[in-house]
Amino acid sequence: MDVLVVGAGLAGLHTARLLAERDLSVLVVDRRRSLSSGIRTTGIFVRRTLEDFDLPGHLLGPGVRDVLLYPPSRRDPVRLTSDRDEYRVADMPGIYEHARGEAESAGVRIRLGARYLGRSGGVVLLEGAEPVAARFVVGADGARSTVARDLGLDVNRRLLVGAELVHPIASGTTAPAFHCVLDPRIAPGYLGWVIDDGHHAHVGVAGYPGAMRAGVRHLLDEFAADGPGRAAPVGPVERRGGPIPVGGVLRRLACPAGLLVGDAAGAVSPLTAGGLDPCLRMSELAADVTTGYLRTGDASVLRHYDGGALRARFRGRLALRRAFAGLRSPAFAEAAVGAMRTPAGRWLAARVLFGDGSFPDVDAHGYSVAPVAD
Repeated sequence: MDVLVVGAGLAGLHTARLLAERDLSVLVVDRRRSLSSGIRTTGIFVRRTLEDFDLPGHLLGPGVRDVLLYPPSRRDPVRLTSDRDEYRVADMPGIYEHARGEAESAGVRIRLGARYLGRSGGVVLLEGAEPVAARFVVGADGARSTVARDLGLDVNRRLLVGAELVHPIASGTTAPAFHCVLDPRIAPGYLGWVIDDGHHAHVGVAGYPGAMRAGVRHLLDEFAADGPGRAAPVGPVERRGGPIPVGGVLRRLACPAGLLVGDAAGAVSPLTAGGLDPCLRMSELAADVTTGYLRTGDASVLRHYDGGALRARFRGRLALRRAFAGLRSPAFAEAAVGAMRTPAGRWLAARVLFGDGSFPDVDAHGYSVAPVAD
């Protein structure tokens, strides 16, 4: 086998499909027995992703143009309205099944219920499946990647922890909107959010775990009881959660034995904690580099998958991440939202929330392989 992909999330399945389309033999393994279990993302796709990638429209909710930024008091939010659909919330179990179908159609084999244990004697050991021999391993196994440690690559060290409730709402009872609350009492270093698309509501909080002394689940339940823009559930409530890397793309992402994609690679915006757009963009670069390396055997090809180069746009985001982390009192958070009411503050907030740039800027450091000859 050419490539073993560990992790059947969006990054893993997208990378696997691209590799199979380049005539490589690919196996995806995931410790979960169902792709609908263990979902950790809200599933918010931003406009630039919707424009650049062919996502199934029937699995996306209606467009969201309004963002409301609330201070801890929850009074007098700052409303930002775009003249374009900026966000759409996806049915993530459906998105994963769609990505699985596309990968399998390209020739990818997928084995669920198989946990990656490591490499030994030229083979990869799996719990729940027979060992497999693979020339290359792609780690798409999340923020606390076992593959990264096993390959001696960099690991995520700056993490938020998030939790979310998802529930259906009565159709027509709300207008699609994205509500964000800056309140260090319930989300130290990040925010609480409520986003609905007219069909489902997502209510969540995230923050630095060391500062969430009451526990993320308790804080989520507290926020869900009085969060803004809340609509009453009309069906079962689903809980999601997990770690979110916010240190930016890791520097050492690849070695002759494998590379990292998605959360395992730190492919998440340090500022907004959004990871769906960067995971798709980095997966395309990763597939090109992997293909080039396996075709030629030239390890220098792996230098094109360089986290250091991809961090070029980090400075501003990391500075704002540090500012987020410094908002440890409600009074400071109240003042920060107040500053967003000024023309400069509104411009900066709109640039962050409605920006046209991508993170990381993969196009500036791209690598293309020659097509396979017929």
